[in-house]
Amino acid sequence: MNETGAACELSVVIPCLNEADTIGICVAKAVRTLRAHGIYGEVLVSDNGSSDGSIEIAQRAGARVVRTAERGYGHALMNGFDAARGRFVIMADADDSYDLEDLPKFVAGLRAGHELVQGCRLPVGGGRVLPGAMPFLHRWFGNPLLTFLARRMFRSPIHDVYCGYRGLTLELYRRLELRCTGMEFATEMIVKSTLLGVRMSEVPITLYPDGRKSHGSHLRTFRDGWRTLRFFLLYSPRWLYLLPGALLILAGLVGHALALPGIAIYGAKLDAHTLLFSSLFVLLGYQAVLFAVMTKVFAIRERLLPSDPRLKRFFAVFTLETGLVVGLVGGLAGVALLLMAVRKWWQSGFGRLDYAETMRWVIPGTTLSALGFQTILSSFFVSILGMHRK
Repeated sequence: MNETGAACELSVVIPCLNEADTIGICVAKAVRTLRAHGIYGEVLVSDNGSSDGSIEIAQRAGARVVRTAERGYGHALMNGFDAARGRFVIMADADDSYDLEDLPKFVAGLRAGHELVQGCRLPVGGGRVLPGAMPFLHRWFGNPLLTFLARRMFRSPIHDVYCGYRGLTLELYRRLELRCTGMEFATEMIVKSTLLGVRMSEVPITLYPDGRKSHGSHLRTFRDGWRTLRFFLLYSPRWLYLLPGALLILAGLVGHALALPGIAIYGAKLDAHTLLFSSLFVLLGYQAVLFAVMTKVFAIRERLLPSDPRLKRFFAVFTLETGLVVGLVGGLAGVALLLMAVRKWWQSGFGRLDYAETMRWVIPGTTLSALGFQTILSSFFVSILGMHRK
């Protein structure tokens, strides 16, 4: 509450690690902007272990400081959000690259009912990057690529997912249950908000050159880029497992369809070796599809991903018992084919066989037996994953 009795509306959270060059400037701009626009709020600096006087500078400029023992961008922001008193939270970096006089733009979007208001530095979203403000690799490759992946893999409406200047409601932050502790924290927020169907908007901003002189950015291009890509893959079983698995199964089935009758393509006769490769594709693809299902079930159970109605419809049909029946039928069909091959061997007096002919029974039989066995075991495992805790 302030002196008029109004509740705190906004907390401006700034993560800090040895930012003596610029933290005072950032805090002063934020304090001045809040007062100038009559926004009842606070500036909160989440310090990640500074040893250069950043804490004292921030306090003198008007900030409230909380200490964050665990290192990491995500740790610092989560600790700051947890300590925030405002109904809305706006996060911004401590390097003076974001204009904190733009705070009213974000507040306006939050007041209008958007749960997340994202800043956009890139021209595609109306933003502007001043000369020297962003490394070439980040500007023309890293940020556009990661944004493209977020938009393609998760259908995110955001044009600059890595921008660290954004606002959200404190209620949304609690609902997201964010887990990432590094720089990928920013993209986790966007991805989870997209999956939850959160009402989002963008505001164009200008990115200014980093104002720090004593050290460079805490961002590590390849390390943090990989961590973000890894996060995208972990949170998308569809792209990591399901689609590659489906393509492998399709390739394997096509190979079987061509090799079983011994079709020749451009003079190349497809025979037992093609069957072996095709079976490998089917087995690998099926394993990938099973991983997609198991990962999705686990992620939803642990609230890493929101509930998916498509998965509910799938399990309404594919129960444990259904899986056991399908696996048993497939396994028995495979065993039957293998027994036919054994019968051929018996009929030949257990002598030499025509391998080109016999392998047309053995390879599909082995494949079906393996698929049936996998289906039975996976059905039990998925059922265990799906059990709810009391």
